[in-house]
Amino acid sequence: MSRIRGRGNASTEGVLVDVFRNLKITGWRRHVALPGRPDFVFPRLRIVIFVDGCFWHACPKHFTAPRSRAAFWRAKIQSNRRRDRRVVKLLRARGWHVIRIWEHSLEPRLIRRTTGRLLRRLRKP
Repeated sequence: MSRIRGRGNASTEGVLVDVFRNLKITGWRRHVALPGRPDFVFPRLRIVIFVDGCFWHACPKHFTAPRSRAAFWRAKIQSNRRRDRRVVKLLRARGWHVIRIWEHSLEPRLIRRTTGRLLRRLRKP
């Protein structure tokens, strides 16, 4: 297990990049030095977007706890969720609007609904 390294969520972020480009949504940046390292930042609108993996952030629809090393994984996932709450609170206190998107909501069958919700949030923060 110690040799397993995270590879980020490039595939899910890539889907969102494609959505932004297809809809000609501009003004977003990546890799901006903010607490929690948001996946996308709209500096002018003061909006940050996090794309949360269903496993790492314990999606209520899809998360299944591993059976091996259960205590380790339970603590790890709880720690991730506590950090998420702390980061959201900190960013909001600094005047940012925070949008969290579940990994599963970027699947082809749900992308249209997710895109609609995202567009509404981007138009009126």
